[in-house]
Amino acid sequence: MSYELEIAEPIDVGVRRIANELIDDAITRIEAPDRDRHTVVHEVRKDCKKLRGLLRLIRPRVPALYKAENKHFRDAAASLSGIRDAEAAIESYDALLKVFDGHVDRRGLAPARRALTLYRQRMSQDVADLDARLDAFGERMREARKRVADWDLPADDPNHGKRGFGLLEGGLAKTYKRGRKAMSVACEDPGVETFHEWRKRAKYLRYHLRLLRPVWPRLLKRTRSEVKTLGDLLGEDHDLAVLEEVLTVALSDTASQGRLDVLKALMRQRSLQLRDQALWLGRRSHAEKPRAFRKRIGRYWDAARDQHRAARACP
Repeated sequence: MSYELEIAEPIDVGVRRIANELIDDAITRIEAPDRDRHTVVHEVRKDCKKLRGLLRLIRPRVPALYKAENKHFRDAAASLSGIRDAEAAIESYDALLKVFDGHVDRRGLAPARRALTLYRQRMSQDVADLDARLDAFGERMREARKRVADWDLPADDPNHGKRGFGLLEGGLAKTYKRGRKAMSVACEDPGVETFHEWRKRAKYLRYHLRLLRPVWPRLLKRTRSEVKTLGDLLGEDHDLAVLEEVLTVALSDTASQGRLDVLKALMRQRSLQLRDQALWLGRRSHAEKPRAFRKRIGRYWDAARDQHRAARACP
């Protein structure tokens, strides 16, 4: 599965190809007889995020299509979110203690880890319910698969003119601009919601850069890697917020209050570290004005298509 548009491929064809590949991947995972439910939940939710990233790239040209399909994939992923949060809380706990290894009493905090495991078991103990939710998710994907062929997308011919990027530049510029704005808001008003909003914008920009990677593979790979690192930093920060919510529920007894206070202090310290790193990287990865960024990527696109046409013209 290649989450990339191809220079020699009409954009409408490429969009449908990528959408079908992602939907097919989700369906295959759901239908696998030996599926690990927690892994499946994680992977199919990623497929939905990539689908929404693809739709955002063409959003200004197909607003009605975007609105309907984005909602479909967002709601499908949301139906599995509670299960993923319970799993992510354990992963976040382990990562947190690894950062502070040698500075905390792991044995004394061990009951908190066990409480998280029990919480996850409670969230997914009804296997029949989880299977039913996964099956319902699969049905939503099959419904979407039938619609893709009828998506009303602007036509594009890679062998004539340079209008191809004109189908994409609005979505790319909007995502980049909103990312800069979200970074500014998070800097001025630091909080769980503002940093989470910035994280979402960074993730969509990463998806867009991956989709456009063929216009200059080496350069955009490096840029995308930096944006991915930014998203990872912001993602780890958000996971700490989820961990705090889950721990507050899982450690509800009075005897665990001391452990919860220790963990909250560690989470606050780690969050400050992550946010400082994210702001340092964000200011550099979003240093260009949106218009300049859009024009630069557009020039790469045009040059790549010119090269493709010249190669085809050679005897």
